[in-house]
Amino acid sequence: MTESHAPEPHVDAPSLDGWTAATATHEGEPKLVYRAGSGPCVIVIAEMPGITPQVAEFGQRLVDTGYSVAMPSLFGTPGRPLSNGYAVRTMLKACVSSEFHGFATGKSSPIITWLRAFAAAEHERCGGPGVGVVGMCFTGGFALAMMVDETVVAPVLSQPSLPFSIGSKRARDIGVSPEELHIIKERAAGGCSVLGLRFTNDVLVRSDRFATLREELGDAFIGVEIDSSPGNEHGIAKSAHSVLTNDLVDEPGHPTRDALDQVLAFMADRLG
Repeated sequence: MTESHAPEPHVDAPSLDGWTAATATHEGEPKLVYRAGSGPCVIVIAEMPGITPQVAEFGQRLVDTGYSVAMPSLFGTPGRPLSNGYAVRTMLKACVSSEFHGFATGKSSPIITWLRAFAAAEHERCGGPGVGVVGMCFTGGFALAMMVDETVVAPVLSQPSLPFSIGSKRARDIGVSPEELHIIKERAAGGCSVLGLRFTNDVLVRSDRFATLREELGDAFIGVEIDSSPGNEHGIAKSAHSVLTNDLVDEPGHPTRDALDQVLAFMADRLG
């Protein structure tokens, strides 16, 4: 993994004020990376359509908690606000990219090779007991696939949406190969827990996927499922999807705030 200075984002992005940009390259594949903070590293892999202000806000919360946070930009324009059109265009572009497997079962996406190398480099740069990883939505399952590398000690799967839940087989699939799953299960048995987050009514992350994670990882999988059924007591919309960003209600006692606090506690336990 090599690095070079990177220019500022091409849009006015006040949400990234205080973050430094660099280009990280592995095996000829360059990616723009934003960093801030100090301490053990947590890698935040943005959901669709990229590093939006909401994703950057989550990253800043980790910085304020005492971590060195790295956000690789895998798609979209860093700092650009979320809109429906922007999200759809970015999603369509990612779905035809050779870096991602949106529909294939029993395998991880090719981008995982780059992400594992990046995690190893960040651990060497920051030190500590290992690296935390938070994947979201399109990238939610990437944190699980990265767990093959012992560098990753705190994987968080926030609404892991790949492969897309079209049909029961894909709905159950967790986006790793049998060989990767064997290593992941060994690590889980050795004490490396996995934290997963989803809304119960989320059609992109059906309960089947969490059931597979529980079946394969046993007590090492900590599943947080937030009630978004019609008439739920907190008034959470049935369309709610992004637990830590767009659908977060940052009020004490709200289940999404409780989920966020659980992520922070998980990182503190695993990273110190």
